[in-house]
Amino acid sequence: MGDRRKKYGVSPDMQACPVETTLDVIGGKWKGIILYQLLNGTKRFNEFRRLNPGITQFMLTLQLRELERDGIIHREIYKEVPPRVEYSLTDFGRTLEPVIMLMKAWGESYKVRLSENLTTQGEES
Repeated sequence: MGDRRKKYGVSPDMQACPVETTLDVIGGKWKGIILYQLLNGTKRFNEFRRLNPGITQFMLTLQLRELERDGIIHREIYKEVPPRVEYSLTDFGRTLEPVIMLMKAWGESYKVRLSENLTTQGEES
């Protein structure tokens, strides 16, 4: 796994646009969904797999590691047989809650708009 900051060209002196920085941390298909699911509490790896059947094990592992590396989530390993690993939001990760909830609200509003547009287009035909 490479460093996504190098891949996407984030400025090493942190002069990037703040929106770019935020999207670098939470952007992508799965991170926002993972964070939204963690707002409701701790999750185990296989819970994420059940909640998101379209994500591969490799991609889930990658996304969780990046979020952990960025200090957004905490990975707790319990020394049991079999071992148990749980993921939760850090205090810093919790600061993303308003952002995630605004994204949720915007998405709901957009879905209503799309539905209304489809209805309107269907009536015009």
